[in-house]
Amino acid sequence: MPRHADGSAGDADYGRIGRRYADYRQPDPRIAALIHDSLGDARAILNVGAGAGSYEPTGRRGIRLQADRVTAVEPSASMRAQRPASLSIAINAVAERLPFRDKSFDASMATFTIHQWSDLQSGLAEMRRVTRGPVVLLTCDPAEVQSFWLNEYAPEVLAAEARRYPPMTALHQALGADIRIVPVPIPIDCRDGFNEAYYARPEMLLVAGARLACSAWSFVEADVAQASVDRLRAELRDGRWDRRYGQLRTQPEYRGSLHLVVSDGAR
Repeated sequence: MPRHADGSAGDADYGRIGRRYADYRQPDPRIAALIHDSLGDARAILNVGAGAGSYEPTGRRGIRLQADRVTAVEPSASMRAQRPASLSIAINAVAERLPFRDKSFDASMATFTIHQWSDLQSGLAEMRRVTRGPVVLLTCDPAEVQSFWLNEYAPEVLAAEARRYPPMTALHQALGADIRIVPVPIPIDCRDGFNEAYYARPEMLLVAGARLACSAWSFVEADVAQASVDRLRAELRDGRWDRRYGQLRTQPEYRGSLHLVVSDGAR
């Protein structure tokens, strides 16, 4: 798969859609805690497809993990530019060709990225090659993506999203049968603005910037996306959305397609 102009190596062009990504895609501390716990006591950590740096461990007070060194890999220039100064400068490289020696890291992680790789098996094999301990992935189960209420308004968007995420069987094949797949509860005030994060705040999906930070919206024609937004806006205005889904507005968490996949050790 050819790279886009800003270096994005996947199917989404983050030079076009990702310029304000960090405004809407902030790491949620509760999801971060699950990721960091899965990394164990690792000190040298690799973050593949690191984007703007969400979920990279920083040794903040209250998080058990104290990372001495986090190495980030990110092919998109626009995403690298959005990394805060407190994080390391990301290396321009792709998952399928990691420029590191075997067993260079205690653990590796990849969040919301494996569905963008041109060759999943090669990318995960590379992560396993350079990692001594756990490989931790935050991803979505495509079998569950279209169960979300947004499918009633934007079926083309969620169909595109479901097509992009690799099935869990592919992760088993790449990482081994001993992987753990853990559902991740999404809090009602989730700071990370992926589609399901707005399960109780549907008005956020009327905001163009919020939608643009969810790459699946870029895979449908503009008029199709606009029709979906118009339908949602109309049903929010006349109360139909609340009559159907209003109980979600006070539901503390939502269990949808988001999962943590952990391979604890080298095969």
